[in-house]
Order: sequence, then structure tokens, then C-alpha cells
Amino acid sequence: MSTARGARARARIEVTTAIKDEARRQLAAEGATKLSLRAVARELGMVSSALYRYFPSRDDLLTALIIDAYDSLGEAAESAHAEVAGSGPRERWIAVCVAARRWALEHPHEYALIYGSPVPGYTAPDTTVPAASRVGLLLIGIVRDAYRGKGVARTPLPAGLKAEAQRMAADLAPDLPPEVAVALVAAWAQLYGLIGFELFGQFNRVVEDREPFFRHAVDQLAQGVGLVFPQSTGTRPGQSFL
Repeated sequence: MSTARGARARARIEVTTAIKDEARRQLAAEGATKLSLRAVARELGMVSSALYRYFPSRDDLLTALIIDAYDSLGEAAESAHAEVAGSGPRERWIAVCVAARRWALEHPHEYALIYGSPVPGYTAPDTTVPAASRVGLLLIGIVRDAYRGKGVARTPLPAGLKAEAQRMAADLAPDLPPEVAVALVAAWAQLYGLIGFELFGQFNRVVEDREPFFRHAVDQLAQGVGLVFPQSTGTRPGQSFL
């Protein structure tokens, strides 16, 4: 790459970063629904036509911010998991969940962008899926390791859910039993429900000491997906080990 081309590439990266930083400031102040390319350009001292060379539309800028947020969350979860990689599945599960909560508390506006109310008129494209899947795939991997090792507990499904459970397993984790796939999806929804309730104020005057409450809750989610080891006693009625 020539010196001139390298300088242009660096300048583009710097301007793109400045645009996204200003957009995040606007998200914090006004929310995603009021994000405006013209306002971003004005704050950066740019003409709108110049900014459109970086992001042709508000939706393109939103998509970039969403991918960045998901990737930042994923990196935090993966880093926390790497620190406890030699531990048991429940410890690894809790570490990932705690990291997700910590990231959300440190990045409330970005969390609201990806797990809050949908932005009117915006539909996230498929390009957001790889980043959005990082935490979920990490949790699936923990359960998969347990299944291949000492086993996971399985709770029978009602007859009316079996076909949907088989479809979910085929889509999400073909190597795991349908019962476990259903439990994983439920745990994923409950994890972000717990975080959202805390972040958006629903726990006010309900849960005061929130970190131990959260750790206990996600440990219960770990047990719900079957992260308990076979033993002679202690399994719930109707539960079997795989």
C-alpha cells in the first residue's frame, strides 16, 4: 500500500470512529429514535454530504453501532470465560452471565440499543447476526462440553412442545437433545430479562443487593439447562441424565 493510500485509510478510520463516537453521545442524550445524520455532521463540523460517504443512511449508522455493541458485549463475555476456562461448566456459565451484566451496567445506552425497545422504521440486517450470536454460542458451547463430559440433566417436555423443540435443536445445536435446546433458549431470554429489569429500573424497591441476587438467579438458570452432575440423590422428579 502506498503512503498516500495508507494515509487515506487511516483518515477514513479516524473519521468513521469520530462519527460513531458522536452518534453514541446522541444515543445517550436523545435515544436511538432521534439519531440524525445531520445532527452528527453538525456536531463534527462536517457537511451532511461528506458524512453520507461514510454512512449512506441513518440505518447504516445504526447497524454499525449495533454490531459494535454486540461485539463489545461478546468480547467481554469471551474474555471472562477465558479466565475460568479450566473450571466446571456452572462456574463458566456464571462467569459469562456476570460479564454480560457488568458490560450492560457499564454501557447502558448501547445495551438499550440492542436489547431495548425496537427503533421505529429500522430492521436489523443479517449482518448483525454473527456479532449478536457471540454470547449465545458461548453458552451453548459450555452446555455442549458438559453434555460430552459428565452429562447434563434433562427434564421431559410436554407432548405439544416436542416438534418445536426438535426444530429449535436442529437450528441452534443439532448435537444437543431437544429438551436441552428448549432450556437454553429459555435461559437466554431470562438472562437478558434479568439484566434489563435491573438496567431499566424494574427492580427498584424490589431487589436491593443485586449482584448476589443475579449470581443466584443465573446459577438457577445453569441448573435449568442441565448443568448438574450425575449423583445418586438430588435429581428432581422426572429428571434424567444424558
